[in-house]
Amino acid sequence: MEKAWLEPGEQDVWRGFLRMNAWIYDELERDLRARDGLSLIEYGVLAHLSEAPDQRMRMRDLAEAVIVSKSRLSHQIARLERDGHVRRESCEDDRRGLWAVLTEKGAAVLEQAAPSHATRVRSLMFDRLSPQQVDQLREIVGVLGDGRPEQGS
Repeated sequence: MEKAWLEPGEQDVWRGFLRMNAWIYDELERDLRARDGLSLIEYGVLAHLSEAPDQRMRMRDLAEAVIVSKSRLSHQIARLERDGHVRRESCEDDRRGLWAVLTEKGAAVLEQAAPSHATRVRSLMFDRLSPQQVDQLREIVGVLGDGRPEQGS
């Protein structure tokens, strides 16, 4: 029979993880909005597009990359499109599919936002950890980060 509750140590780790995740997310969101007028998701969209071949991605792949629903991504893309940071293009091989494409204006906004954002990420996370802790965190994230359950789970 499976345990119905987490052990006290597990509960402490779980709750600490949730608090840490929410705190870092809120701090980065607040900083990006104040400094650059972007949400953290919008920044993620621009960053992923900047790294993609031809600076474009299929909308469904982009939603998966920034970890949002297709409807939430559509809302974010509409705002970014309105502001001239991205444009949507039809997929030639799939009439229902769309590409999100980074514009020059979007690339410029990302280039302006990235240094301050990286500095803030570093101050909230990496500057507070030793090199050994960063290595441990990299290993933990590698195990947990792909979001897929273990085989047989």
